[in-house]
Amino acid sequence: MTRTDQVEPDMSSVALDGGDVAESAPRPQSLMLSFFGIHVLGRQVALSSAGIIDVLARVGVGEDAVRSTLTRMVRRDLLERHRRGRKMYFGLTPRAVEVLRDGHRRVWQTGAVNRAWDGTWTIVGFSLPDSWRRERHDLRSRLLWGGFGPLQSGMWAAPGRVDVAALVEGLGLDAHLKAFQGAAVAPTEAARLIDAAFDVPGIARRYQAFLSRWDRPEPAAEADDLACQLLLHTDWLDLVRRDPHLPAEHLPADWPAVRAEKVFHSLAHRYEEPARARAAEILDVVALK
Repeated sequence: MTRTDQVEPDMSSVALDGGDVAESAPRPQSLMLSFFGIHVLGRQVALSSAGIIDVLARVGVGEDAVRSTLTRMVRRDLLERHRRGRKMYFGLTPRAVEVLRDGHRRVWQTGAVNRAWDGTWTIVGFSLPDSWRRERHDLRSRLLWGGFGPLQSGMWAAPGRVDVAALVEGLGLDAHLKAFQGAAVAPTEAARLIDAAFDVPGIARRYQAFLSRWDRPEPAAEADDLACQLLLHTDWLDLVRRDPHLPAEHLPADWPAVRAEKVFHSLAHRYEEPARARAAEILDVVALK
């Protein structure tokens, strides 16, 4: 499961919770997306509401909150209902599959540490009327999702080659945007661009908070393996989605994302099989055609 978890109907509304991860528990929608990403993505199945309620209860989400989240996710075109007799089942929509595949790529392919940057920057400039507050908000949400940071008013930058056309698709703002790709040249230095556009200490603090929670002998010892897996993946996905994937060569030598990623991979492997077995016992699953 990089966009924001707000109420806009577009893709920028889906994936991120606001606020610092050290300050708030994961929201029910984030937990639910993580669970569907782990146990449903890639399968043509739907889950009963009772099974989903059981799973979310293990991480402290009550039945009423689960039911309201399911309703909200159906309304947002993230889940679709399938009735079988008196039971209601929920499966992924194509939109949700896109969101979850993006999360899977960020976790297992892109990773948290950018060691392969070739020096290329993508720059986006824009000028919108003052009255276009919603349009400006939506554009900034998309840019954050794509790993951009604000260099100065109306100019945002991201390390690497970003497909800007795909990132802003559907916003209707193409005529107001200018996008470029290239390298910084003297007197501009990459390290100064990074410091100007990104909150590097803030990113580091989020990884350190993750390590404080998970880098210990028995993290979340009060929870079972299924609950631990769900909390771990939700925490980690929130981190990598909010991380602009800055080049490692311009970050501190002790960058905490390096150790945090190792901890995540170790624990994800540890929880995988027992969590899968527990989920198979709990979930009521129906096949979809």
